[in-house]
Amino acid sequence: MQTSLHPAEVRAGCVPRRRWAFGLTRRSMVLLLAGFVWLIPGFWMPRMSYAMVAWDAVVLLAALLDGLRLPKATQLAVSRSWANAPSLDSETEIELTVENRGKMIVECRLEDDLPAALSAEPATARVRAFPGVPAAVRYRVEPKERGDWETGGVYVQYRSPLGLAERWALAPLTQTVRVYPALRMGEEQQIFLARSRQIDLQLRQARQRGLGRDFESLREYREGDDLRDVCWTATARRGSLITRQYQTERSQPVWIVLDCGRLMRSRVAAAPGKSALAVEGDAAGVHSKLDHACTTAVSLAQLALFSGDRVGLLAYGQGIQQRILPGRGAGHMRQVIDALAQVRAETGEADHLRATAMLNRLQPRRALILWITDLAETAMRPEVIDGAMQLVRRHVLLFVAMAQPEVERMAETRPKTVEQMFRATAAQEMAGRRELLLARLHEQGALTLDLNPEALTSQVLNQYLGVKERAMV
Repeated sequence: MQTSLHPAEVRAGCVPRRRWAFGLTRRSMVLLLAGFVWLIPGFWMPRMSYAMVAWDAVVLLAALLDGLRLPKATQLAVSRSWANAPSLDSETEIELTVENRGKMIVECRLEDDLPAALSAEPATARVRAFPGVPAAVRYRVEPKERGDWETGGVYVQYRSPLGLAERWALAPLTQTVRVYPALRMGEEQQIFLARSRQIDLQLRQARQRGLGRDFESLREYREGDDLRDVCWTATARRGSLITRQYQTERSQPVWIVLDCGRLMRSRVAAAPGKSALAVEGDAAGVHSKLDHACTTAVSLAQLALFSGDRVGLLAYGQGIQQRILPGRGAGHMRQVIDALAQVRAETGEADHLRATAMLNRLQPRRALILWITDLAETAMRPEVIDGAMQLVRRHVLLFVAMAQPEVERMAETRPKTVEQMFRATAAQEMAGRRELLLARLHEQGALTLDLNPEALTSQVLNQYLGVKERAMV
């Protein structure tokens, strides 16, 4: 398995784009049109018109000879490499390298055929390739969609420094590129890591013996101790009953549960200054709720693994999309990021009770569960609330409902017309019902959050650190 998130470098020799992959340049066309100048004296001296024909013949002959001198397409090779892993909300630098095995300098125009998820328009670049010396050019793209995407080839138009004719070639650099969720390791993330380190030190200094199942030390048996904790090997060595002493676990399983149903398809502006909700497929800076949830999942996984916890992932829609059992280490983090890059929002309602049953089967012991979802507006209690109430009996549940900024803004608007009044009333009723559902879930013992997507990551990380600090798991 590839250890780096970077896509692999690909290299291919060029092939002609068609049978007669040869043409005149703009310079040749200008010179041919310049021959019409000879028509001006041709009004008075008809013989001067023949000079135009001679001029154009010379230009065409020079263009033909210039084109024949150009290296064949098979004498060129192009490679594509990636400076960093493609991810949302960050630029990715791509390097194209041209190798010229011909005998003359060529001026190349490169057009990289990338999918719309990586670049809305074809990326073009120009480079001068000397014989035997690789020539490289770099450009940047900003990915718009997560997932696996197929790239096309690189189209090459090359000419000599004289520039009268050009040839057209294609380098078939097709490859599958994976776009990841936003991978944020900035100053804010460093603050959370520092706080996690401080909480871990505090827990080590104040060990809570007897509350967990992590082995801490041995001591002599006392009346009232559980016989199941007696260490019989130490008892045999010392000749008296010795019991094991436990402490609160410092490494707990943390499950990230992502709803991939239809409610997570709606797109929300990445920053407060942009439009709140947008139609799917809109411009840059607008991501789906699931994209924001995946970004939060990556940040929490990084923080939890740094804190010594084991991280698992369950992404579900009408079926289970991704399932990763709790684990540690850089390889496990890579597995989580790969899985998050591939989750897709579905058009149907997610099967929340199926996900709950799956999670209870995979994690029978107490764990911290982060469940990121949204609440459907139905007359009955949403199924996701029923599933959450089943989990909260056994686990510490952090239930996060992604708020709807457009509804909140509509509820706070002072109506000026009858239509606006009805809209505001409906929005207030939806917000009140949502608040009531979360309050009832909180009464059952769950930690609940109702957040706008742009505040999701920081609030979730703060809640996780609070759970660690209070040793709730």
